[in-house]
Amino acid sequence: MICDLHCHTKLSDGSLGIEDIIAQAQRTGIDWLSITDHDTMASFSRADVLAERAGVKILHGVELSAWDKDRNSKVHILCYAPAKPDRLEGLCLKCCEIRKECSKEMIEKVMEKYPITLESILKHTTSSKSIFKQHIMRALIDYGYALEFYGDLDRELFNPKVGSCYVEREYPDVNFVIDLIHTAKGVAVMAHPAQYDNIELLEELAKKGKIDGVEVGHHSADENYRSELRAIAEKYDLIQTGGSDFHGLYNSVPTHLGSETTAKEELDKILKLASKNKTV
Repeated sequence: MICDLHCHTKLSDGSLGIEDIIAQAQRTGIDWLSITDHDTMASFSRADVLAERAGVKILHGVELSAWDKDRNSKVHILCYAPAKPDRLEGLCLKCCEIRKECSKEMIEKVMEKYPITLESILKHTTSSKSIFKQHIMRALIDYGYALEFYGDLDRELFNPKVGSCYVEREYPDVNFVIDLIHTAKGVAVMAHPAQYDNIELLEELAKKGKIDGVEVGHHSADENYRSELRAIAEKYDLIQTGGSDFHGLYNSVPTHLGSETTAKEELDKILKLASKNKTV
C-alpha cells in the first residue's frame, strides 16, 4: 500500500490543481493521499469527490504555520483528519493574512529592484489563498531575470538570513496551534523538522505528550537525521509519517508524488487516533 501524506496544490504554493494531483496519484498507484495545503482546508470537499472517482482514498489534512518562541523560529504542524475543521478556520485565516502582509512587503522590495508589475505576480496566485515567494520568483522568471526558482537570485532576494527582500513575521505559538488541532479533534504531526531545525522542540513537545507524530520521511532529512527522529518517535511512542511534500513546478528539489511514503501501520495509527478523537 502506497500512502503519501504530504502534498500541495494551487490552493497554496503548488503549481497543479486538485484534479491534476489526484489524477497523478492514480497513475502512480497511490492508495492513500493527503492534500496538505498551507493554512487552508479548501481542498477537502472537492478532493473527496475526485478521489472517489479515481479510486484513491483521501486523508483530510492541512499544514499549519506556527512559531517556536523559545528559539524564534518557524515550525509547521500537519493536522490530519480533523473531525471539527471549522475550529481551525480562524487560525487559517490569520496565518494567510500574516503571509500576505509579508509577501506584499517583499513584492514592494522586489519591484524597487526589478521592473515587473504587481499583476505579473498576482496572475499566478488566482487559486491560492495567499501569496508565496514562489509566485514572485515565477514573475521574475517570466521576464528573464532568472532561469530557476531556487538559484542565485532566490538566494539573493529570499534567503531567510541574508535575503535583501525577505520579510518574516511570527506565526501563532506552536503550543496554541497544537492545542487547537486537538480541539478540532485532529491528529497533530510535526512536519519536516530538518527544514527548520525543530528537533529540540520536537523532543520538548513529545516529553509533554503534546504532539502525536513526526514526519520522518521527507527529502530535507538525511539518513542520520531520520535515525534521530525515529529514536525520538520510538522513545515517546509517536506516529511516524512520510510524504513527498510535492509542489510541482515549485519543488525546491526534484520530487514526485509517492517519492516519500507512510507505512500502512502508521497510517492505521492515525486513523485509529482520529476515530478515538471523535468519541472524546
